[in-house]
Amino acid sequence: MGPWRSLLLLQLLATALRAQQQQFMEYVERRLTLLEERISQWHDQSSRYSTELRDFKNQVLGMLETAEKEREAMRSEAESAAVRVDRLEREVDYLETQNPAPPCVEVDETLMEKQVATAKQRKNEKYTKLTDCSDTIASIRAMKILKRFGSTSGLWTKDAAGNSEKIYVFDGTANDTVYIFPRMREFTLFSATRKAARIKLPYPWVGTGHLVYDGHLYYIRQQGPFQVIKFNLANKTVVDSSVFPAEEQIPVFGLSPFTYIEVAADEEGLWAIYATKEDEKNICLAKLDPTSLDIEQMWDTPCPRENAEAAFVVCGALHVVYNTPLPSRSRVQCVFDVSGTLGPEDASLVYFPKRYGSHSSMKYNPRERQIYAWDDGYQIIYRMEMKKKLEV
Repeated sequence: MGPWRSLLLLQLLATALRAQQQQFMEYVERRLTLLEERISQWHDQSSRYSTELRDFKNQVLGMLETAEKEREAMRSEAESAAVRVDRLEREVDYLETQNPAPPCVEVDETLMEKQVATAKQRKNEKYTKLTDCSDTIASIRAMKILKRFGSTSGLWTKDAAGNSEKIYVFDGTANDTVYIFPRMREFTLFSATRKAARIKLPYPWVGTGHLVYDGHLYYIRQQGPFQVIKFNLANKTVVDSSVFPAEEQIPVFGLSPFTYIEVAADEEGLWAIYATKEDEKNICLAKLDPTSLDIEQMWDTPCPRENAEAAFVVCGALHVVYNTPLPSRSRVQCVFDVSGTLGPEDASLVYFPKRYGSHSSMKYNPRERQIYAWDDGYQIIYRMEMKKKLEV
């Protein structure tokens, strides 16, 4: 190959290389242009999104500010409503005190004749008081809600005669275990039962009519006839038991169908509140010997079972608490004094503050002059204002 042919070949190769280089540069330029367009598009979208996000943030901040103002307004309205409700409750208490509701005693000629005949038969069987207690309830001085514990129905109490600070809790209306807290502080602070001691009773209990009195637990056992069991809390043994001498017993309170016998204590000692099929309209009362569980004396009271939810005894006078089938304001509307010192027309009509539902148990503690109540699962203490019976 001559020199001119080599030169021609080099020229052809150079021309082809320049053409490829030109095409490559054009391709790169197109890709860069496309990339610049995409970057510009992303920048525009990012700017738009930033603007929308800023607008949304400002909108949310405005809504939060409005919600905060509305919350403050609602809180103020709620506080104002609570003040008005408290004022209304005080006014209702005043009106109810000034205009007491008529006692729910049905006028029954047959019942009146029966009561007169019974009174004639017992005219010489006067109750001999063991103490000089002559007080009666004038009003509820204060109320303290301790906590909410356990079932909607139950019982909590202290020893009504001893100096122990232990709290005894019967959760529910049928069980065989009693919870014991060492003091009120432990019962108030701890919601779980793991902080409480447990006593498993030899026989299951029923209802909410039990009582702790002078180191002994008096509880109701249902197995055939209803029995009152006396259980020593120190050595965990059954000391005595007694079958209640009443045929065909029925629930003592119309609104608490799970309680057949209510064991109560006051300054005079131990009592049993019950009802029988023989006189199913009214509540009966009996004085018990705490040592032997013997019945010392019995009374047919004029207090009706209908709409009764609980009862307790203060200074020898039975106080029956009434409500309505749809829970309303509980009230002491019937008082029966075994000594005859306090007549029904002389007793004060006492209203309990309306809070939750209705009381499944109310235990009077004569040592502290207050009531331990169980209201729809809430444990409540009522402190009472007392007066002399002759001053009412």
